[in-house]
Amino acid sequence: MSVRELVVLGTASQVPTRHRNHNGYLLRWDGEGILFDPGEGTQRQMLRAGVAAHDLNRICVTHFHGDHSLGLAGVIQRINLDKVPHEVTAHYPKSGQRFFDRLRYATAYRETVGIVEAPVSEDGALATTRGYTLEARRLSHPVESYGYRLIEPDGRRMLPDRLAAHGVRGPDVGRIQREGALGDVRLDDVSEVRRGQRFAFVMDTRLCDGVHALADGCDLLVIESTFLDEDTDLAVEHGHLTAGQAARVAREAGVRHLVLTHFSQRYSEPDEFERQARAAGFEGELTVAHDLLRVPVPKRR
Repeated sequence: MSVRELVVLGTASQVPTRHRNHNGYLLRWDGEGILFDPGEGTQRQMLRAGVAAHDLNRICVTHFHGDHSLGLAGVIQRINLDKVPHEVTAHYPKSGQRFFDRLRYATAYRETVGIVEAPVSEDGALATTRGYTLEARRLSHPVESYGYRLIEPDGRRMLPDRLAAHGVRGPDVGRIQREGALGDVRLDDVSEVRRGQRFAFVMDTRLCDGVHALADGCDLLVIESTFLDEDTDLAVEHGHLTAGQAARVAREAGVRHLVLTHFSQRYSEPDEFERQARAAGFEGELTVAHDLLRVPVPKRR
């Protein structure tokens, strides 16, 4: 049975708190697992969340600040310790290759698994599988940073009433799907386009074109909201978003489910992030993330 969900491993920006670990987010997409921004402590959070090294197929790092990458060393060593039976691909800014190398070989261990290094140096598609295309877009932060976007290809939804009206039944249903027509009956006559689902992951950044491009039409958007709106000047100075800014991006992009995360330790009241997001006009499903939360990708309309 296919599962599409976000497993939140950590939600703190810069430093962990008593209640929030450093960043870490696992996207389960059918049979694959994509780990985003493994900060310090991610390996332990995986254990608490019931996530195994065997679940990982890709690791995507937005940038090389510690709260987004210091967990790489432990995660990579765990992948090797557990002898994961498949290759794991790592995407990260090419400009940070020296940091990736240091983290990958931070201490001595036995390499048993192929880690495929696939650094990112420009906007565009990074990988295409049968189930999705993974894209990257450059963001605006003091160090080079990329956000990631996963797009499922569009499919077709067969319409039983139209199939019956055209007398298409049994094995002929599969045939018309494969061949596009059955006599005078075209596939378009008995089906409709089923839009593929979209997921985006946007971390440390100011407002920029990349943020809007990543968010466009997403079913599930995970986005940083480090600051509250009264601290907008700090957000701009340090290359971050506020709750209101993130919500306006989501509203304009037609996002169905917005997940706010990456919170500054200066705030003790998480409900205020939701209040400011709603005040910014976002009316879709909204989650203020906390550690070990699971968020399902919304069902198709």
